[in-house]
Amino acid sequence: MGIVEVAVEGRVATMTLNRPDVLNAFNTEVLQALLGELHTVGHRDDVGAVILTGSGEKAFAAGADIREMKEKTPTEARAFAELGQMVTSALERIPQPVIAAVNGFALGGGCEIALACDIRICSETARFGQPEINLGIIPGWGGSQRLVRLCGLGFARELIYTGRMVGAQEALEWGLANAVYPQAELMPKVREMAEVIASKSGIMIHYAKTCMNRALDQDLAGGLRLEADMFGLAFSTEDQTEGMEAFLAKRPALFKHR
Repeated sequence: MGIVEVAVEGRVATMTLNRPDVLNAFNTEVLQALLGELHTVGHRDDVGAVILTGSGEKAFAAGADIREMKEKTPTEARAFAELGQMVTSALERIPQPVIAAVNGFALGGGCEIALACDIRICSETARFGQPEINLGIIPGWGGSQRLVRLCGLGFARELIYTGRMVGAQEALEWGLANAVYPQAELMPKVREMAEVIASKSGIMIHYAKTCMNRALDQDLAGGLRLEADMFGLAFSTEDQTEGMEAFLAKRPALFKHR
């Protein structure tokens, strides 16, 4: 069993963080393994959606491994932050949407990894938080940036300044979670959503993801230009032809993802 298990069924890849004895905490080895798997899956044309979860029922990921972090020098700590940011950036940039199946604690780096996913579906036992302040540090893998963008400045400040945990229902109310299900229903519901996404045109999902990612780092005019460019580019693909022909013929589209 690897520290990051990958299983592909149909057009859905499931990545499972596999360190249940330490609540799937991230150390350098896990981050490097996850980065490698994301790179591999991101280049697979036969994968249309990705599920990311943690092994066991207690945690998605309880954060970075404190035992490894404790003795780092400032230079080593910066490099560790940059490695974590490489992983969160990879989650955003791979062509396929990534759904975080949050099956318990998503704290610190675990919360930051979840924030970088396209969608977060959680169990009723899920707990989110950025408790770095309690350790005398701050978020280092994008929490101060993505939490603000996702939930607003006020809520982000509260969580990061206090280090408190947020339950599943509160996470849903703030838009930190997209949906909440009983633990036993979590993976079937996530799988159902992933299969719906994977049934669409993979190239159009990629175009849409690119436009939405860029919406966060440019002004509206620039975003609209990009959207118009990608919309026009869509009309050069086989999937646009198939999608519209299928609609007019009142039949399901059979996308070729090109």
